[in-house]
Amino acid sequence: MKITDDWIREEGVQTVLHLLTDAGHQGLLVGGCVRNALIGAPVADIDIATDARPEQVMGLAKAVGLKVVPTGIDHGTVTIVMNGEPHEVTTFRRDVSTDGRWATVAFANGIEEDAGRRDFTMNALYADADGRIVDPLNGLPDLQARRVRFVGDADARIREDYLRILRFFRFHAWYGNAAEGMDADALAASATNSSGIETLSRERIGHEMRRLLAAPDPAPAVAAMQATGVLARILPGADAKPLAPLVHLEAPYAPDWLRRLAALGGQDYAEALRLSRDEARRFDILRDGIGNAAGAAELAYRHGADLARDITFLRGAIFETPLVPGWEDAIALGAGATFPLRAADLMPDLSGPALGTRMKELEARWIASGFKLSREQLLA
Repeated sequence: MKITDDWIREEGVQTVLHLLTDAGHQGLLVGGCVRNALIGAPVADIDIATDARPEQVMGLAKAVGLKVVPTGIDHGTVTIVMNGEPHEVTTFRRDVSTDGRWATVAFANGIEEDAGRRDFTMNALYADADGRIVDPLNGLPDLQARRVRFVGDADARIREDYLRILRFFRFHAWYGNAAEGMDADALAASATNSSGIETLSRERIGHEMRRLLAAPDPAPAVAAMQATGVLARILPGADAKPLAPLVHLEAPYAPDWLRRLAALGGQDYAEALRLSRDEARRFDILRDGIGNAAGAAELAYRHGADLARDITFLRGAIFETPLVPGWEDAIALGAGATFPLRAADLMPDLSGPALGTRMKELEARWIASGFKLSREQLLA
């Protein structure tokens, strides 16, 4: 099997790979770029692995006039920049010790040791400059079957870094075969080691949950997280049940991880996932909108069309009710409405709290009229 995508023939990729191999070193594409190319998914980051030490890689690049940056030299990674594009080159590594969060690594000479420290077999695939696949751990059959399986012993891999529990569910959501279910050993190890999640930083957990919930259909993975006790460790009180109907209702629109997070219920997640101020504000609007009495048009008037649409989907999923006919027209109407009165229209007859109260009363009348009452009618 070979990779034949256009990106592998780009000048920068070929130059960096041949820079290494022409000097007698191994130079191999690895990880996500190989995995995604083989299943027809978009390729974003291009990672290169080599047996050359970082100082050797830097010396080779500088000798031909390429810019090189020691981005993570302590862990064996340098970045070669060509035509403005970065190419990360990392020396083969092996783990010396781990504490469940970070690993101490040493450089390795062989691809087998480098592959053995990776998380999943589908991520332990390599390719040479011609696109030929190198598969030291027989991970290709797993990738072809869309089977997310840990390298070696699942329990040992997780105890090296407890974030791998979340990565397992995320990878299943993006690359797994939902019809075939999940790897039993991985599920058991995730449940056994779920308490280790509490040792992770909230930033790392939030990053993984964002990526998981952005998958085309994260519902089966999140349901498995709940069954294994992992979801409760991250989001106490969360319930995965509304997620599947939400994915169905929102199908014509792009996935939105925060909308899906709001469907899970539970506590305020701003701290649990380190939401930004803007994310926390939007999350609160979504959660408040689920239970209030405002119709779709009023929601759109107050919060805009996107949030009104999200709340409409969330209500349908959580309360298990069909969407009200004409909801899209109602949202369009509310989003385009502008309240025709200003506070100055009621002054000087009213001021202070009385002015505010009256403005709210008139606004409520105007909304109840379907945004039809004019300024004159309201003042009358």
